[in-house]
Amino acid sequence: MLESLRTRSETRRKAGELYGTVVAQARRPEFYATLGVPDTPVGRYEMVVLHLFLVLERLRSDSDGGAPLDRMLVEAFIEDMDDSLRELATGDLSVSKKVRRAAAGLYDRSMDYRSAMADAANAQLAAALARYIHDAPDGVEADARLIALAAYAREAARALAEVSPSRASVQFPHPPKSVEVPR
Repeated sequence: MLESLRTRSETRRKAGELYGTVVAQARRPEFYATLGVPDTPVGRYEMVVLHLFLVLERLRSDSDGGAPLDRMLVEAFIEDMDDSLRELATGDLSVSKKVRRAAAGLYDRSMDYRSAMADAANAQLAAALARYIHDAPDGVEADARLIALAAYAREAARALAEVSPSRASVQFPHPPKSVEVPR
């Protein structure tokens, strides 16, 4: 019994460290200054979700038991969303509804991103990013910054494939420092 509690505690610690890495990467200024992600609570949420998706996908493919870790990683995300909403002075009565919406958003985006990542071209992934990051309607062509963000996401997925997140150690690539936007 004690061993089970110790293992759960260790897994929770790893999940906290992984989630901290996800959030730190999502807050990198290049996403906002260079890649055009709005520096708003919604834009920051989208970046956390994108990076969390990438780590969760890596854990799904992990053969050394990522299931408890991925569940606790999602729990860390939900706890962070709850804390963030309370810091933004969201009324107590609406916090749980908004947290459920944030969790559902993670699930919806994961489904779309997984489908888009299966396509070798960046256009489908860039379109999904446009839909969520810029609330663009379907069929609107993504701009160069979102295509660069899609390329970054693929590069991050390749980098994550080289490490084991279940060891609570991941390294994301650096986001692009510049993107040539046609005028």
